[in-house]
Amino acid sequence: MKRMKALACCAAAACLAMVLAGCSSQQSYTPPEKSPTVSSPTISKAGTLRVGVNAGSPPLAGSPSSSSKIVGIDVDVAAALADELGLKLEIVDVGTDPEAALKESKVDIVMGVGSETDVSFWRSAAYLPKGVALFSTTSNTTVPTKASAPKIAAQVSSTSSWQVTNEFGEDALVAENDLKSAFSDLAAGTVQYVAADAIIGMYAAHGGGYDAHIVALMQQPGGYCVGVLDTNTELKQAVSAAVETLTGGGMVSVIEMKWLGAALDTSTLPLTAGASSTKSNGASTTTQQGNASATSSTTDGDEPAADEDEGDPASNAGQNAVQPQAA
Repeated sequence: MKRMKALACCAAAACLAMVLAGCSSQQSYTPPEKSPTVSSPTISKAGTLRVGVNAGSPPLAGSPSSSSKIVGIDVDVAAALADELGLKLEIVDVGTDPEAALKESKVDIVMGVGSETDVSFWRSAAYLPKGVALFSTTSNTTVPTKASAPKIAAQVSSTSSWQVTNEFGEDALVAENDLKSAFSDLAAGTVQYVAADAIIGMYAAHGGGYDAHIVALMQQPGGYCVGVLDTNTELKQAVSAAVETLTGGGMVSVIEMKWLGAALDTSTLPLTAGASSTKSNGASTTTQQGNASATSSTTDGDEPAADEDEGDPASNAGQNAVQPQAA
C-alpha cells in the first residue's frame, strides 16, 4: 500500500523530524500493511476496491495533458480509503452517471457525490466541502450586499454565475470563459470578487498563484460524499468508518493541502444574505439549474482553464491504482 505513505509522512513530518534529530539510527519506519476488512461478495473483486470517479471534473478527477492517468483529489481520497480497508485500488471512469455504475456492478463505490443531489443509493458523511463561494484578495474581508453594487467575475453558464445574477443582479456579473480569467480580473482590480465552487475555485487560485481567499458562501454549505448501494450494508459500514477516520485523522486535510494549498473548513465561513435566507444545504441548486445532472459529481459547471495541469501523476498518491483501459 505504497500510494498513501507519502501523504502520511507529510502529515507527520514535523513530529518525525524532532524524533529523528535525537536518534543515531538511520533506519526508516515502514507502516505495516492492513489485512482486508471486506471481501467478496461485499466487493466484487477479491482484494481490490473498484472506485468510480468522474474523470471530467478536475481537480476532483481528471487527466493532465502529459498522461492518460486519472489523478485528483478524489483519486487520492479513494487511495486512502482503499488503504484503510486493506485493499488495492482500481479507478473506473463512470462519467456523470455514478448511479448506473453502482447498479450495474461496474464499481463498488463512487466518489464526488453531492450531498444535495437526489440519488437512490447511500451516501457517506462528506469528506470535502461543497458550495458556491465568493473569493476576494486577502486584503478584503467584506461580505458584499446587493446595495454595495459589487462586480463579481464567474465562469459563463455556470451555477456560480446564476447565483451571482440571482442575488446581486445582472449588472454585478462579469462573465468569463474560465476561472483563470476570472481570477486575473480579480488580480487586475477590475472586479472585487470571483464566484466559484469552493474546491474548484481554491484549486484555480492556488494553481495560478493568485492572492485570493474565500470571504463568504453563496449557498448553505454541502459536501462531496462517497456513494454505495443501499443494499450493501457491510460495505456501507466499512466506508462510513473509513471516511470518519480519514477526515478526523487529518489525511483528507493533507490531500487538500496538496491540491488546494490549504485545508478548507466551510463551517466557520459567513454566508451572503441570499444564502442565509435558504433553509437547505444547497438542494435548490439542481432544481434552479434545469440542465444540471442530479447525479453528477460537480454540477456547478466551474472548471479551471483548459491548459490548467491537473497534477503530476508521478507524485500522485493514487499512482499505483489500476487505471481504466484505453479504448
